[in-house]
Amino acid sequence: MLKSCRHLFAHHEFWLAVLIVLLSVFLSITNEDFMTLGNVFDMTTSTAILAIMACGLFVVLVSGGIDISFPATAATAQYVMATYVLSQGGNFFIAFAIAALVGLLLGLINALLIYRLKVPSIIITISTLNVFFGLLIYFTNGEWLYGFPEWFMDGVEVMSFTGSDGYDYGLSLPILTLIAVIIFTGFLMSKTRIGRQIYAVGGNADAAKRVGISILGVMLFVYGYMGALAGIASVVQTQITQSVAPNALMGFELTVLAAVVLGGVSMTGGKGSLTGVILGVALLAIVKNGLTLAGVPSYWHTVLTGLIIVISISFTAYNEKRRAAAGGHLS
Repeated sequence: MLKSCRHLFAHHEFWLAVLIVLLSVFLSITNEDFMTLGNVFDMTTSTAILAIMACGLFVVLVSGGIDISFPATAATAQYVMATYVLSQGGNFFIAFAIAALVGLLLGLINALLIYRLKVPSIIITISTLNVFFGLLIYFTNGEWLYGFPEWFMDGVEVMSFTGSDGYDYGLSLPILTLIAVIIFTGFLMSKTRIGRQIYAVGGNADAAKRVGISILGVMLFVYGYMGALAGIASVVQTQITQSVAPNALMGFELTVLAAVVLGGVSMTGGKGSLTGVILGVALLAIVKNGLTLAGVPSYWHTVLTGLIIVISISFTAYNEKRRAAAGGHLS
């Protein structure tokens, strides 16, 4: 029993879950609006975009890379998708397919540039962030898109019910999409060969290459997957806001990165769990929601996001050094 408790206490995810519970209890006591059904559903819906992108960045970070360009990828995919829907109509399957395909293509460009130029991924993706977004603004003149078809504006909702407050609730398109992405990403990283290869490349790329793993193949997959999820998230964001602004998704990179590293994913690759990422997203969402309910100015949210990144990376690096030292003593 004691051994099981020690094993549990050693997991980053356990302490994240404890922190989430304690913070939720505190916010429930100090603000009666926090645990209302409406606030919980609003928080989940608004966080869906962040969580979907976090799933993609999780895969990239585990491989040992990093992608900063996904907001511009999402914005480009969003504009292409919206232009098609407004001119040709369609359905959500077509909308998701178009956005995911555009995001996939831009992600593959990132992977090829990183692999061929042998330049750190953070440099390449910062560059493509500016290139993709600059070209988007040039070709669109920064024009907003709106007036979507009725089927798009209405969205999808299942398991609908009326709450005690008189409002209707249910599993909406953002929540359903998030659930599907989490399930697929979890299966991908824990049950498939490519998932094991991603962890292997992130842990030791040279060793992975020696056992026959294609580094280029893994890079094409992870950056393409990040791009596809960015495109999927852009459809969700469009359906929520009912409009498209070319710069609406810019700036998401810092918040998504904060959520992923808060979840315990190593910035050096090879370590991290999807459970931790989801808990990191949840904690960040609860903190921001609590600040909003308390009337704290939005610029403090940005300050908090930066502090979370610094603290999380420092804590993760400390744990890795401690484990390495313990391994050295054991050997």
